[in-house]
Amino acid sequence: MEITTHSLWTVIHGMGFGALYLLAGSGALFTVYQRLRPAPLGLSSLENNRFLGAYLSLMAALAWLAVLSGTYIIYPWYRFPAPAGTTNLAAYPRAFLLAHPATSAWHSVGMEWKEHVAWLVPIAITATAFVVLRYGRELSRHPQLRTVLLVFVSSSLIAAGIAAFFGAMLDKNAPVDGGQTIHIAGGERQ
Repeated sequence: MEITTHSLWTVIHGMGFGALYLLAGSGALFTVYQRLRPAPLGLSSLENNRFLGAYLSLMAALAWLAVLSGTYIIYPWYRFPAPAGTTNLAAYPRAFLLAHPATSAWHSVGMEWKEHVAWLVPIAITATAFVVLRYGRELSRHPQLRTVLLVFVSSSLIAAGIAAFFGAMLDKNAPVDGGQTIHIAGGERQ
């Protein structure tokens, strides 16, 4: 069994950081709504707010890891230009997608989303984590701020979900492959 370094980084980026963020996002929506809903004074405990702040901070770390690994590790491999005269573009994902009218939209819409809009994900969740850590128990008395936090968490989850969809479709149509081969386990020899 083997995998290339580029494929391994793609898995770490998408199935590691990205998928964990999406899983945590549904929990964050529920937790933010539950913990920050209006309640009589004293019901919002310090431990609950610390948990929520730590949970959102972990989500922010996952979001930053996903965006930074995508931007600075995977994206340069995706964008690497094909040498002049190359007819088999399979090793050059961006060139491969743009060379075919049926797949060019995956680059022009999908990669543009991943390049630009996906950056809103870590920004929104980091802002949410900061507000929860900074204002803690006081949030239960500010309904407008609670609504803003729910919008930030929701928008970051939706943007990440769309980025994940485009990432999976782009990898299906033009995978980022190459690099050193890593042998994970030897198979049976026949």
